[in-house]
Amino acid sequence: MRKILLGFLIVASAAFTAAPACAQDAATQQQIDKLSGQIQDLLDAQAAQGKRIDAVEKKISDLGDKLSQPAAASDNASADDLKKLAAQVQVIDQKRQDDNQKILDALDKLGKGGSLPASHKPAPVVPTTSTDNPTPGTPQKGYEYKIAPGDTPSAIAKAYRAQGVKVTSDKILAVNPGLNPNKMVVGKTIFIPDPDAK
Repeated sequence: MRKILLGFLIVASAAFTAAPACAQDAATQQQIDKLSGQIQDLLDAQAAQGKRIDAVEKKISDLGDKLSQPAAASDNASADDLKKLAAQVQVIDQKRQDDNQKILDALDKLGKGGSLPASHKPAPVVPTTSTDNPTPGTPQKGYEYKIAPGDTPSAIAKAYRAQGVKVTSDKILAVNPGLNPNKMVVGKTIFIPDPDAK
């Protein structure tokens, strides 16, 4: 019985010592499997990267071939683009010429004195002697004028000159003290001198 018990103990101790060795082998195998999987993933990624590099090299090679070939096909497109651009430039130039002509016509009309709006054309009143004369003792002949919206001394002088009254904006300002050319008061009556009036 002692022999049996001793044999049983030997078998049990061998089993206990074998169990940690089996467990250790299983853990090592698990680590080996994990490393093998990671190596396989790296190899797959390397293969995919190689395919991408090959594709990029092919595109670069194709672009190099296109650059080295004569650009016959692209010349036609460029010529068409240039023709379209030239047509657009001609249209713009024609518009510019039309605008220039309109400006010249407007300047010509202004030079003839016929372009002032009706509100800017002063209607002369019967020549009077001014009692508001800025130079007392020397009555002047001229006209009274009521300032309209948008009037300026130069526009008023121009309109009177168109009617034969030889007056300048400086003369209008000189005989109307306190008249501010930058702040014309609408409705205010001013005196327009006429050196030729009798």
